Amino acid sequence: MYKFMKEQSVEKIIQKAVEILESGGNLLYPTDTIWGLGCDATHRNAVEKIYNIKKRPDSKSLIILVDGLDMLENYVSIVPDMIKEFLVSTHKPTTVIYDHPRGLAPNVIASDDTVAIRVVQNEFCQAVIREFGKPIVSTSANFSGQTSPSGFDEIDPLLLKQVDYIVNLPTVEMKNSASQIIKVNDHGELEFLRK
Repeated sequence: MYKFMKEQSVEKIIQKAVEILESGGNLLYPTDTIWGLGCDATHRNAVEKIYNIKKRPDSKSLIILVDGLDMLENYVSIVPDMIKEFLVSTHKPTTVIYDHPRGLAPNVIASDDTVAIRVVQNEFCQAVIREFGKPIVSTSANFSGQTSPSGFDEIDPLLLKQVDYIVNLPTVEMKNSASQIIKVNDHGELEFLRK
């Protein structure tokens, strides 16, 4: 069983996480929802490693995390005002399906030219992404077909062995449930795909 390393400062953990991301490596890290696997969302080979670890077909796209609306607008063509207003008003982690992404690795984009992006609410994730300067992948820390772990102790030890860096923040606050997923439908209305 994996043991957390001795306590490190949050700043050092952020620095190490960014170094791993910059090298094309991957992380196991706590998000604002559940423990996730992540990498540079603009780096095709790094994304491919995530698919390989999860044993997941690359036909299933991945969720991307950004630190705020400014970063979001760099990677999608249009952020509808309706979405901006909703994101500002909700406290629930919310993933939005956007059309016509740009600047992301092609293997994070769905076959219909959409991408799922969440403005992350967790301060640690925001700090890592801000320091890294680019979006990161967020997918549940489990093998494809298995149940998403609700805590670190439920993560498969075989998966832990394949990760380049495990973030040492066991006490971070998480929701331990997946985000809601929304999009603007063809009628210009807000549609909930998962609540």
